[in-house]
Amino acid sequence: MLIGIKNASKLIGISIIACCAVLVCTMFLNFYLDVQSIESEITSELSLIFYNAQVSTAKVVCLVSGGCLLITSVVMLMFYIKHYIDTHKKELGILKALGYSNLKVAKNFWVFGISTFIGTAIGFVGAFLIMPWFYALQNEDKMLPEIAIHFHPTIFLYFVILPTVGFSLLAIGYAWCKLKKPVLSLLRNDFQTLTKAKKHTEDKLSKYSFVDDLKRNTLKSKKVLVFFITFASFCFSAMTQMSFSMKDLSSEMMGAMMLIIGLVLAFTTLFLAITTVINGNTKTIAMMRVFGYSQKECCKAILGGYRPMSYIGFVIGTGYQYTLLRIMVDIVFKDVKGVPVYKFDFSVMLISLVVFVLIYEILMFAYSEKIKRISIKEIMIE
Repeated sequence: MLIGIKNASKLIGISIIACCAVLVCTMFLNFYLDVQSIESEITSELSLIFYNAQVSTAKVVCLVSGGCLLITSVVMLMFYIKHYIDTHKKELGILKALGYSNLKVAKNFWVFGISTFIGTAIGFVGAFLIMPWFYALQNEDKMLPEIAIHFHPTIFLYFVILPTVGFSLLAIGYAWCKLKKPVLSLLRNDFQTLTKAKKHTEDKLSKYSFVDDLKRNTLKSKKVLVFFITFASFCFSAMTQMSFSMKDLSSEMMGAMMLIIGLVLAFTTLFLAITTVINGNTKTIAMMRVFGYSQKECCKAILGGYRPMSYIGFVIGTGYQYTLLRIMVDIVFKDVKGVPVYKFDFSVMLISLVVFVLIYEILMFAYSEKIKRISIKEIMIE
């Protein structure tokens, strides 16, 4: 089998995102189902208001966090499948030449769903390990009766079984669509992109230098990676700023959990995206070095175009966390006494921005050193 477990293991980014999504959604949805069982025991009006606020919080968190991470996982899965097909064109073309149908080859891509199962299973188990503390935190002021933790099979079905099956079927379907190419186009290099790039270069030659034009073309040809880098910056910005606000709105432990999840998502996505960018442009970098371009110019051409997108992601993340917290405070918990007024914290935003810039530039420097170590001889031999 051309596609095996070893290939699926490379999709660690999907596993991590799935783990974070299921961890958060399982805790809140399980709490939502368990807290409904005590609704009849609530007698005071204040407790009923608090109960309704907790129910609304669980719904908002599951829909917003779960939906956002689900979309990201789908995009990442489709990117990996396309990347795998692009880097194994000849092997796949040989299989088709031997008489294998598109569907028969695409069926092997079901193993990509294993990465989803690993992530969802770890997230589901982790949620139940954290749940005793989480339930106690949600009812810290004892405004509600004691809430017992129950296991709900439907949550396991929706968050572990169905995503695994769904992602496996999605992988097969998307692979089948991408394999619907003539055998010859798989056995030889595809020059369509090169032709488009040439035409674009002819149109823009008078306006941009070679390095600037290559930077623009690299950015346009890797639109999915632009999304990943923007998403990584978004996660860092939103989760770091939101975690500081949780100290006043919820608890320090909740803020710490959000901070850890945000940093894991940000660094994982950013690492996978930039590594893919460099690995996909090793020949370009080698040729630039042969023609005398400096390391700085190589880095500018390959990585420079992504820097503005990372800052755009930071801005979007800032607006997202502010909007979400205002909804929670002004709408969900508006009738609950003791909830502090939320105001945008510019000092926290500036601290987060400075830390982000430092980390991002350090990573860019580290990857520029990796570009410097690319062996021209090895690339030319391939």
